[in-house]
Amino acid sequence: MSDTETVRILLVDDQPLLRMGFRMVLEAEPGFAVVGEAADGAAGVAAAVAEAPDVILMDVRMPVMNGIDATAAIAAQAPSSRVLILTTFDLDEYAFAALRAGASGFMLKDARPAELVAAIRAVAAGDAVVSPRVTKQLLELFGAKLPSASASASAGDGANAGAGGAGAAEHPLAQSDGRLEALTDREREVLTAIAEGLTNTEIAARLVVSESTVKTHVGRVLQKLGARDRVQAVIFAYETGLV
Repeated sequence: MSDTETVRILLVDDQPLLRMGFRMVLEAEPGFAVVGEAADGAAGVAAAVAEAPDVILMDVRMPVMNGIDATAAIAAQAPSSRVLILTTFDLDEYAFAALRAGASGFMLKDARPAELVAAIRAVAAGDAVVSPRVTKQLLELFGAKLPSASASASAGDGANAGAGGAGAAEHPLAQSDGRLEALTDREREVLTAIAEGLTNTEIAARLVVSESTVKTHVGRVLQKLGARDRVQAVIFAYETGLV
């Protein structure tokens, strides 16, 4: 998406006042247009299919359908739309399950307006707003305990989302994946570095190549893995036991 294109945004949250607040902030921003609102995940999926927004601001705990199931449905039915998860807690296990379902990142609901605007622009441009370093730390904490979409169907009723506590068992290695085997040795090195939380600049320094070369390798890695962004690539690296 170019800088001159309007970013079309869909708001999905069961709290009307929050939706109103987000709309006021976003509509005051040049280049943004709020194209719709939804009060639950099911309505959010329908709106995403109908409106094809660029970015969807998605709450996690909602009635009818929670944000995890809605994110998975949108990834399948409206893949051109990118989901940015909104959560009240920075260690919300359900928010990270939504990342696994296809979200492009998450941020706190009490973020500053400028942070929200920057996050939306980043997601619209195809980037992820959760840094690989943060993702790595959280996957280490919750990797083996992240609730799946089906296991979290009751998230909207406010039930406790406990992850089983700290000190969970080590995440088991997944079976060999053909996508991992399709990577070249250099691409595996790049994927490992991404999963370790390195930026493109840091990867370039490690591999003694230019940053533009790293960007090319990252793009090829994402393409071969079928990953939409670095967050999904990091999750893949952990689930296959590469890291």
